[in-house]
Amino acid sequence: CQFECSVSWLDVGCGTGKTAEIALNRLPIDKFVFCDNSLDMLDIAKSRFCSDKLEFMLCDARNLEFNNEFDVVTAVQVFHYLSVEERKNAIQKCYEALNTSGIFITFENFAPNTETGKQLYLDRWKQYQLENGRNEKDVCEHIARYGKNYFPITIDEHKNLIRDCGFDTVELLYCSYMQVGLLGIK
Repeated sequence: CQFECSVSWLDVGCGTGKTAEIALNRLPIDKFVFCDNSLDMLDIAKSRFCSDKLEFMLCDARNLEFNNEFDVVTAVQVFHYLSVEERKNAIQKCYEALNTSGIFITFENFAPNTETGKQLYLDRWKQYQLENGRNEKDVCEHIARYGKNYFPITIDEHKNLIRDCGFDTVELLYCSYMQVGLLGIK
């Protein structure tokens, strides 16, 4: 994909900076803001990059104070720890941070539509972890977090929530097992 002009980008919940690494190597980015509520994650991201185009910000997504400043806002595996109301607030802040026609990209865990679907997906996730070296106790503890430490919502609920925050266009980008990628255009 070729861009005719430079891009301003906000990565919410930037973690170690993996999204930035991919974007900075492929696009003409004029400004990239790393945002995370973990100082440890920001320190790791800072250690990976050296450029005057980069800013690092210790902030929870629900407290963002940008207004029409970015062409792209990304949030990868960030909002599933929040209640629906907190999630809506955070997505609304991402919407406000975008310029008109700006793009919001989010990847999240999602909840299947039925209890049977949930059990099938969780059983598959458990089996995958066991086959890849995790022990039974750790895997069971990990699976038990569902609905207690993270709060997935259905794909339709994700799409409706993004629409409710004001996005004109909402599209499915990716779906595999219990992870979904969604696109919103302001």
